[in-house]
Amino acid sequence: MINACWKDGEWEWGGVHGSNSISDSEQLLCLLYPATEIDIFALHDPDRIEQDVQSVFESIGGTTRIGAFIVLLLSSYVRKNSTEDGLPIFAGGSYVRSGEEGREPTRVQQQLEIVDSFSMSLTVCMAGLRFLRDYRPRARPGQLTEQIDELSVQLSRRLTAAMTGLVRSFVVNTMRPKSHEGQSILEMLNPTGRTEQTVITGIRASLERVRARLRSDVSLGQEESVRELEDESLLFECGWSWGIPIGASPVDFVDSPIGTVAGVAESRPSLYFTVVALDGINDLVSPRAGELGLLDETQHRLAQALRTRWELTQRYWSIIARFGEDSWPLEDIPWQTSDGEQSDYYSLIVSAVLIEDLVRRNASDDDLTRAVAIFDELAGRGRIIRRPMKDDPSVLLHRPGVLLRLRGTERVDNGPLLHWQVSDFSAVLLKRMLQAARLSNNVAARDKLMELSKSTMDHLHSRILRRGAIGLWDDPAGAFSDGSHTEEHMPSWYMTERVIECLVAAEHTYREPPPNWPELQTVARVMLNTAEHRFDQEMLGVSVDDYSDNRAALDGVERNIDEARRLIREDAATTFVHTLDALRELDKLAAARRDATRNV
Repeated sequence: MINACWKDGEWEWGGVHGSNSISDSEQLLCLLYPATEIDIFALHDPDRIEQDVQSVFESIGGTTRIGAFIVLLLSSYVRKNSTEDGLPIFAGGSYVRSGEEGREPTRVQQQLEIVDSFSMSLTVCMAGLRFLRDYRPRARPGQLTEQIDELSVQLSRRLTAAMTGLVRSFVVNTMRPKSHEGQSILEMLNPTGRTEQTVITGIRASLERVRARLRSDVSLGQEESVRELEDESLLFECGWSWGIPIGASPVDFVDSPIGTVAGVAESRPSLYFTVVALDGINDLVSPRAGELGLLDETQHRLAQALRTRWELTQRYWSIIARFGEDSWPLEDIPWQTSDGEQSDYYSLIVSAVLIEDLVRRNASDDDLTRAVAIFDELAGRGRIIRRPMKDDPSVLLHRPGVLLRLRGTERVDNGPLLHWQVSDFSAVLLKRMLQAARLSNNVAARDKLMELSKSTMDHLHSRILRRGAIGLWDDPAGAFSDGSHTEEHMPSWYMTERVIECLVAAEHTYREPPPNWPELQTVARVMLNTAEHRFDQEMLGVSVDDYSDNRAALDGVERNIDEARRLIREDAATTFVHTLDALRELDKLAAARRDATRNV
């Protein structure tokens, strides 16, 4: 990344899609996210920076300059994505595309606020504030510390605006069962052909608590749409639209234009933007974030509103994905949205929300086992673990990606209907499989998830740029051609940042202790009891004042047994090893005694 971005003493913003508030956030997170999430990549303390990390930063001035360099980048990021008055900008810019041939997005359309920008900015601001807090005590007093203090205020202001945008972009979409939207949902939730009334009754019962909490706990920014939930005959869905929706009520306690700006987005959840929002909020509501004390009173109020929406959205889609007593709707690939569109990508996104919900709650082995089968099917259908055919339509999931309609943009500045292109199928799949692997206590399920994860990483590795920004992403031709050439040389920060998220998720997965498999624990316990019994047998013939080599060997056996007993509940594999060492030594003592008896 340093080789691609640091040129002649200047940082180059932008990649293959140009520079905008989202791309700049993604580019900065490729550096800042690992630095604040993984200890060995920490950059705030010059004395703790690892040698290989130091070598990477030699071109910017060595170890003592790294902290000031990050401050410089954060300052540049804030300045680039603010108005002359210092107000935060959350525009889609060059990421939005026209859905009409021969027409380009207008300048006003390119300046529309996008949920992706709110979410990425939230993560950048949290990571930036965490870095500045840790780095300030080590910075030289004077101009640098003053710059850090001013930058902290600017990042906090941007964080407040991003949180406000996410609060206001949350939507609850209600519909009549007989409407086109209602029929699309009922069709998706009824793979086994039950009567329509049976399905409606089941949905109402399953979502009763979600509906009640939406009515009672969600009002900020959504008074009108939540009020419609009083009509029990209506079906509903909840999540995030692509931007601030039409009719979103103001958040009047926030001193930011984002709290009052008129919305233009259709008041309908988008699966893609819902997952993007959930990922950003996850960084905000994590226990680690709460321990850092980075939020002020206004931000705490917004964070509580976002936590409620985060919980209810995950619960809603988790229930919908697993609705029914037999097969899950999610298992009936591809997923169909309420506007009737179908795609394997939507199945993947619903799976992502399901895994987020299972991470938050205690997932059952049955849930995870069925999720493994879904991931396996998606990896195959996405041509990640299977060879693509000639002119294979599945390749379109990766290149150019799935086009999402940004409904409502056609009413802005007499411009065309805009599209949003998503091509992160493989990265989303990898991240969610790694998360699921952390949850699984089933040997076969975890093994399959890790096998699929490695295959997906191999797929992503084949898409690394081989010229230009070497080592970054994304060149799909590396995976979907004969590999004899590459088409891209500019970095896609959209894709590179998502791979970085996967690598951080992998680090979290491997950082945790290995699963304490119940099957291995049972075997280890049986072997430990056997070792203890044989040890007691040996000790029957040992006198108190015995200082022989045999007694020393038995003392070593006892230490292994004690250590095995201590670890039996948390690490059955290591218990197994200590027990084997104890049994092996006991067997040597028994063999020596038999040899001595024969010699006599």
